Amino acid sequence: MTAVRFAHSPGRFDPSYSNSLRSFDACFVVSLPDGSDGALAIDVKYREAQQRQGVKPTHLPRFVEIHDRSAAFAQGAVDTINPSPLSVMWLEHLLLLSMLQHESRRWTWGRYVVVHPQGNTDIAHNTDEYRTLLADDATFTSATIEDLLSAKVLAPKTAAALRRRYLP
Repeated sequence: MTAVRFAHSPGRFDPSYSNSLRSFDACFVVSLPDGSDGALAIDVKYREAQQRQGVKPTHLPRFVEIHDRSAAFAQGAVDTINPSPLSVMWLEHLLLLSMLQHESRRWTWGRYVVVHPQGNTDIAHNTDEYRTLLADDATFTSATIEDLLSAKVLAPKTAAALRRRYLP
């Protein structure tokens, strides 16, 4: 890993990316053997309940372009996603996909990860529903905070602090 960036977007309102205000809660930048970068883009949904939202009609053509070029989505997925409770998740996933499609070719690997507590059934349901709209899930996954903590990859003090802060 070469960097950790918080509240990160590679280019807000930059049309060469997704031309939006979307950002990741955290982005881990990884140097890959070929000299390019990878991005592990994290969105943490702690208590949020997803609401039905649509995207700005003026931005929709760029979003659909990224969506279609990615080949990550099943046929007709965009019509199910917009408007829906999945719109924000889709926009953040599109931000990652725009990085992978960027003309700089800087980013050659990426994954968008939605992290949530096991008890947030709204988000768990939405990530499951979102996954059904994907033809290829290589750039998307979800995980619970509990699963991440049980992986025992964090220092014990850090894991204990996260448990105290985020889990009842």
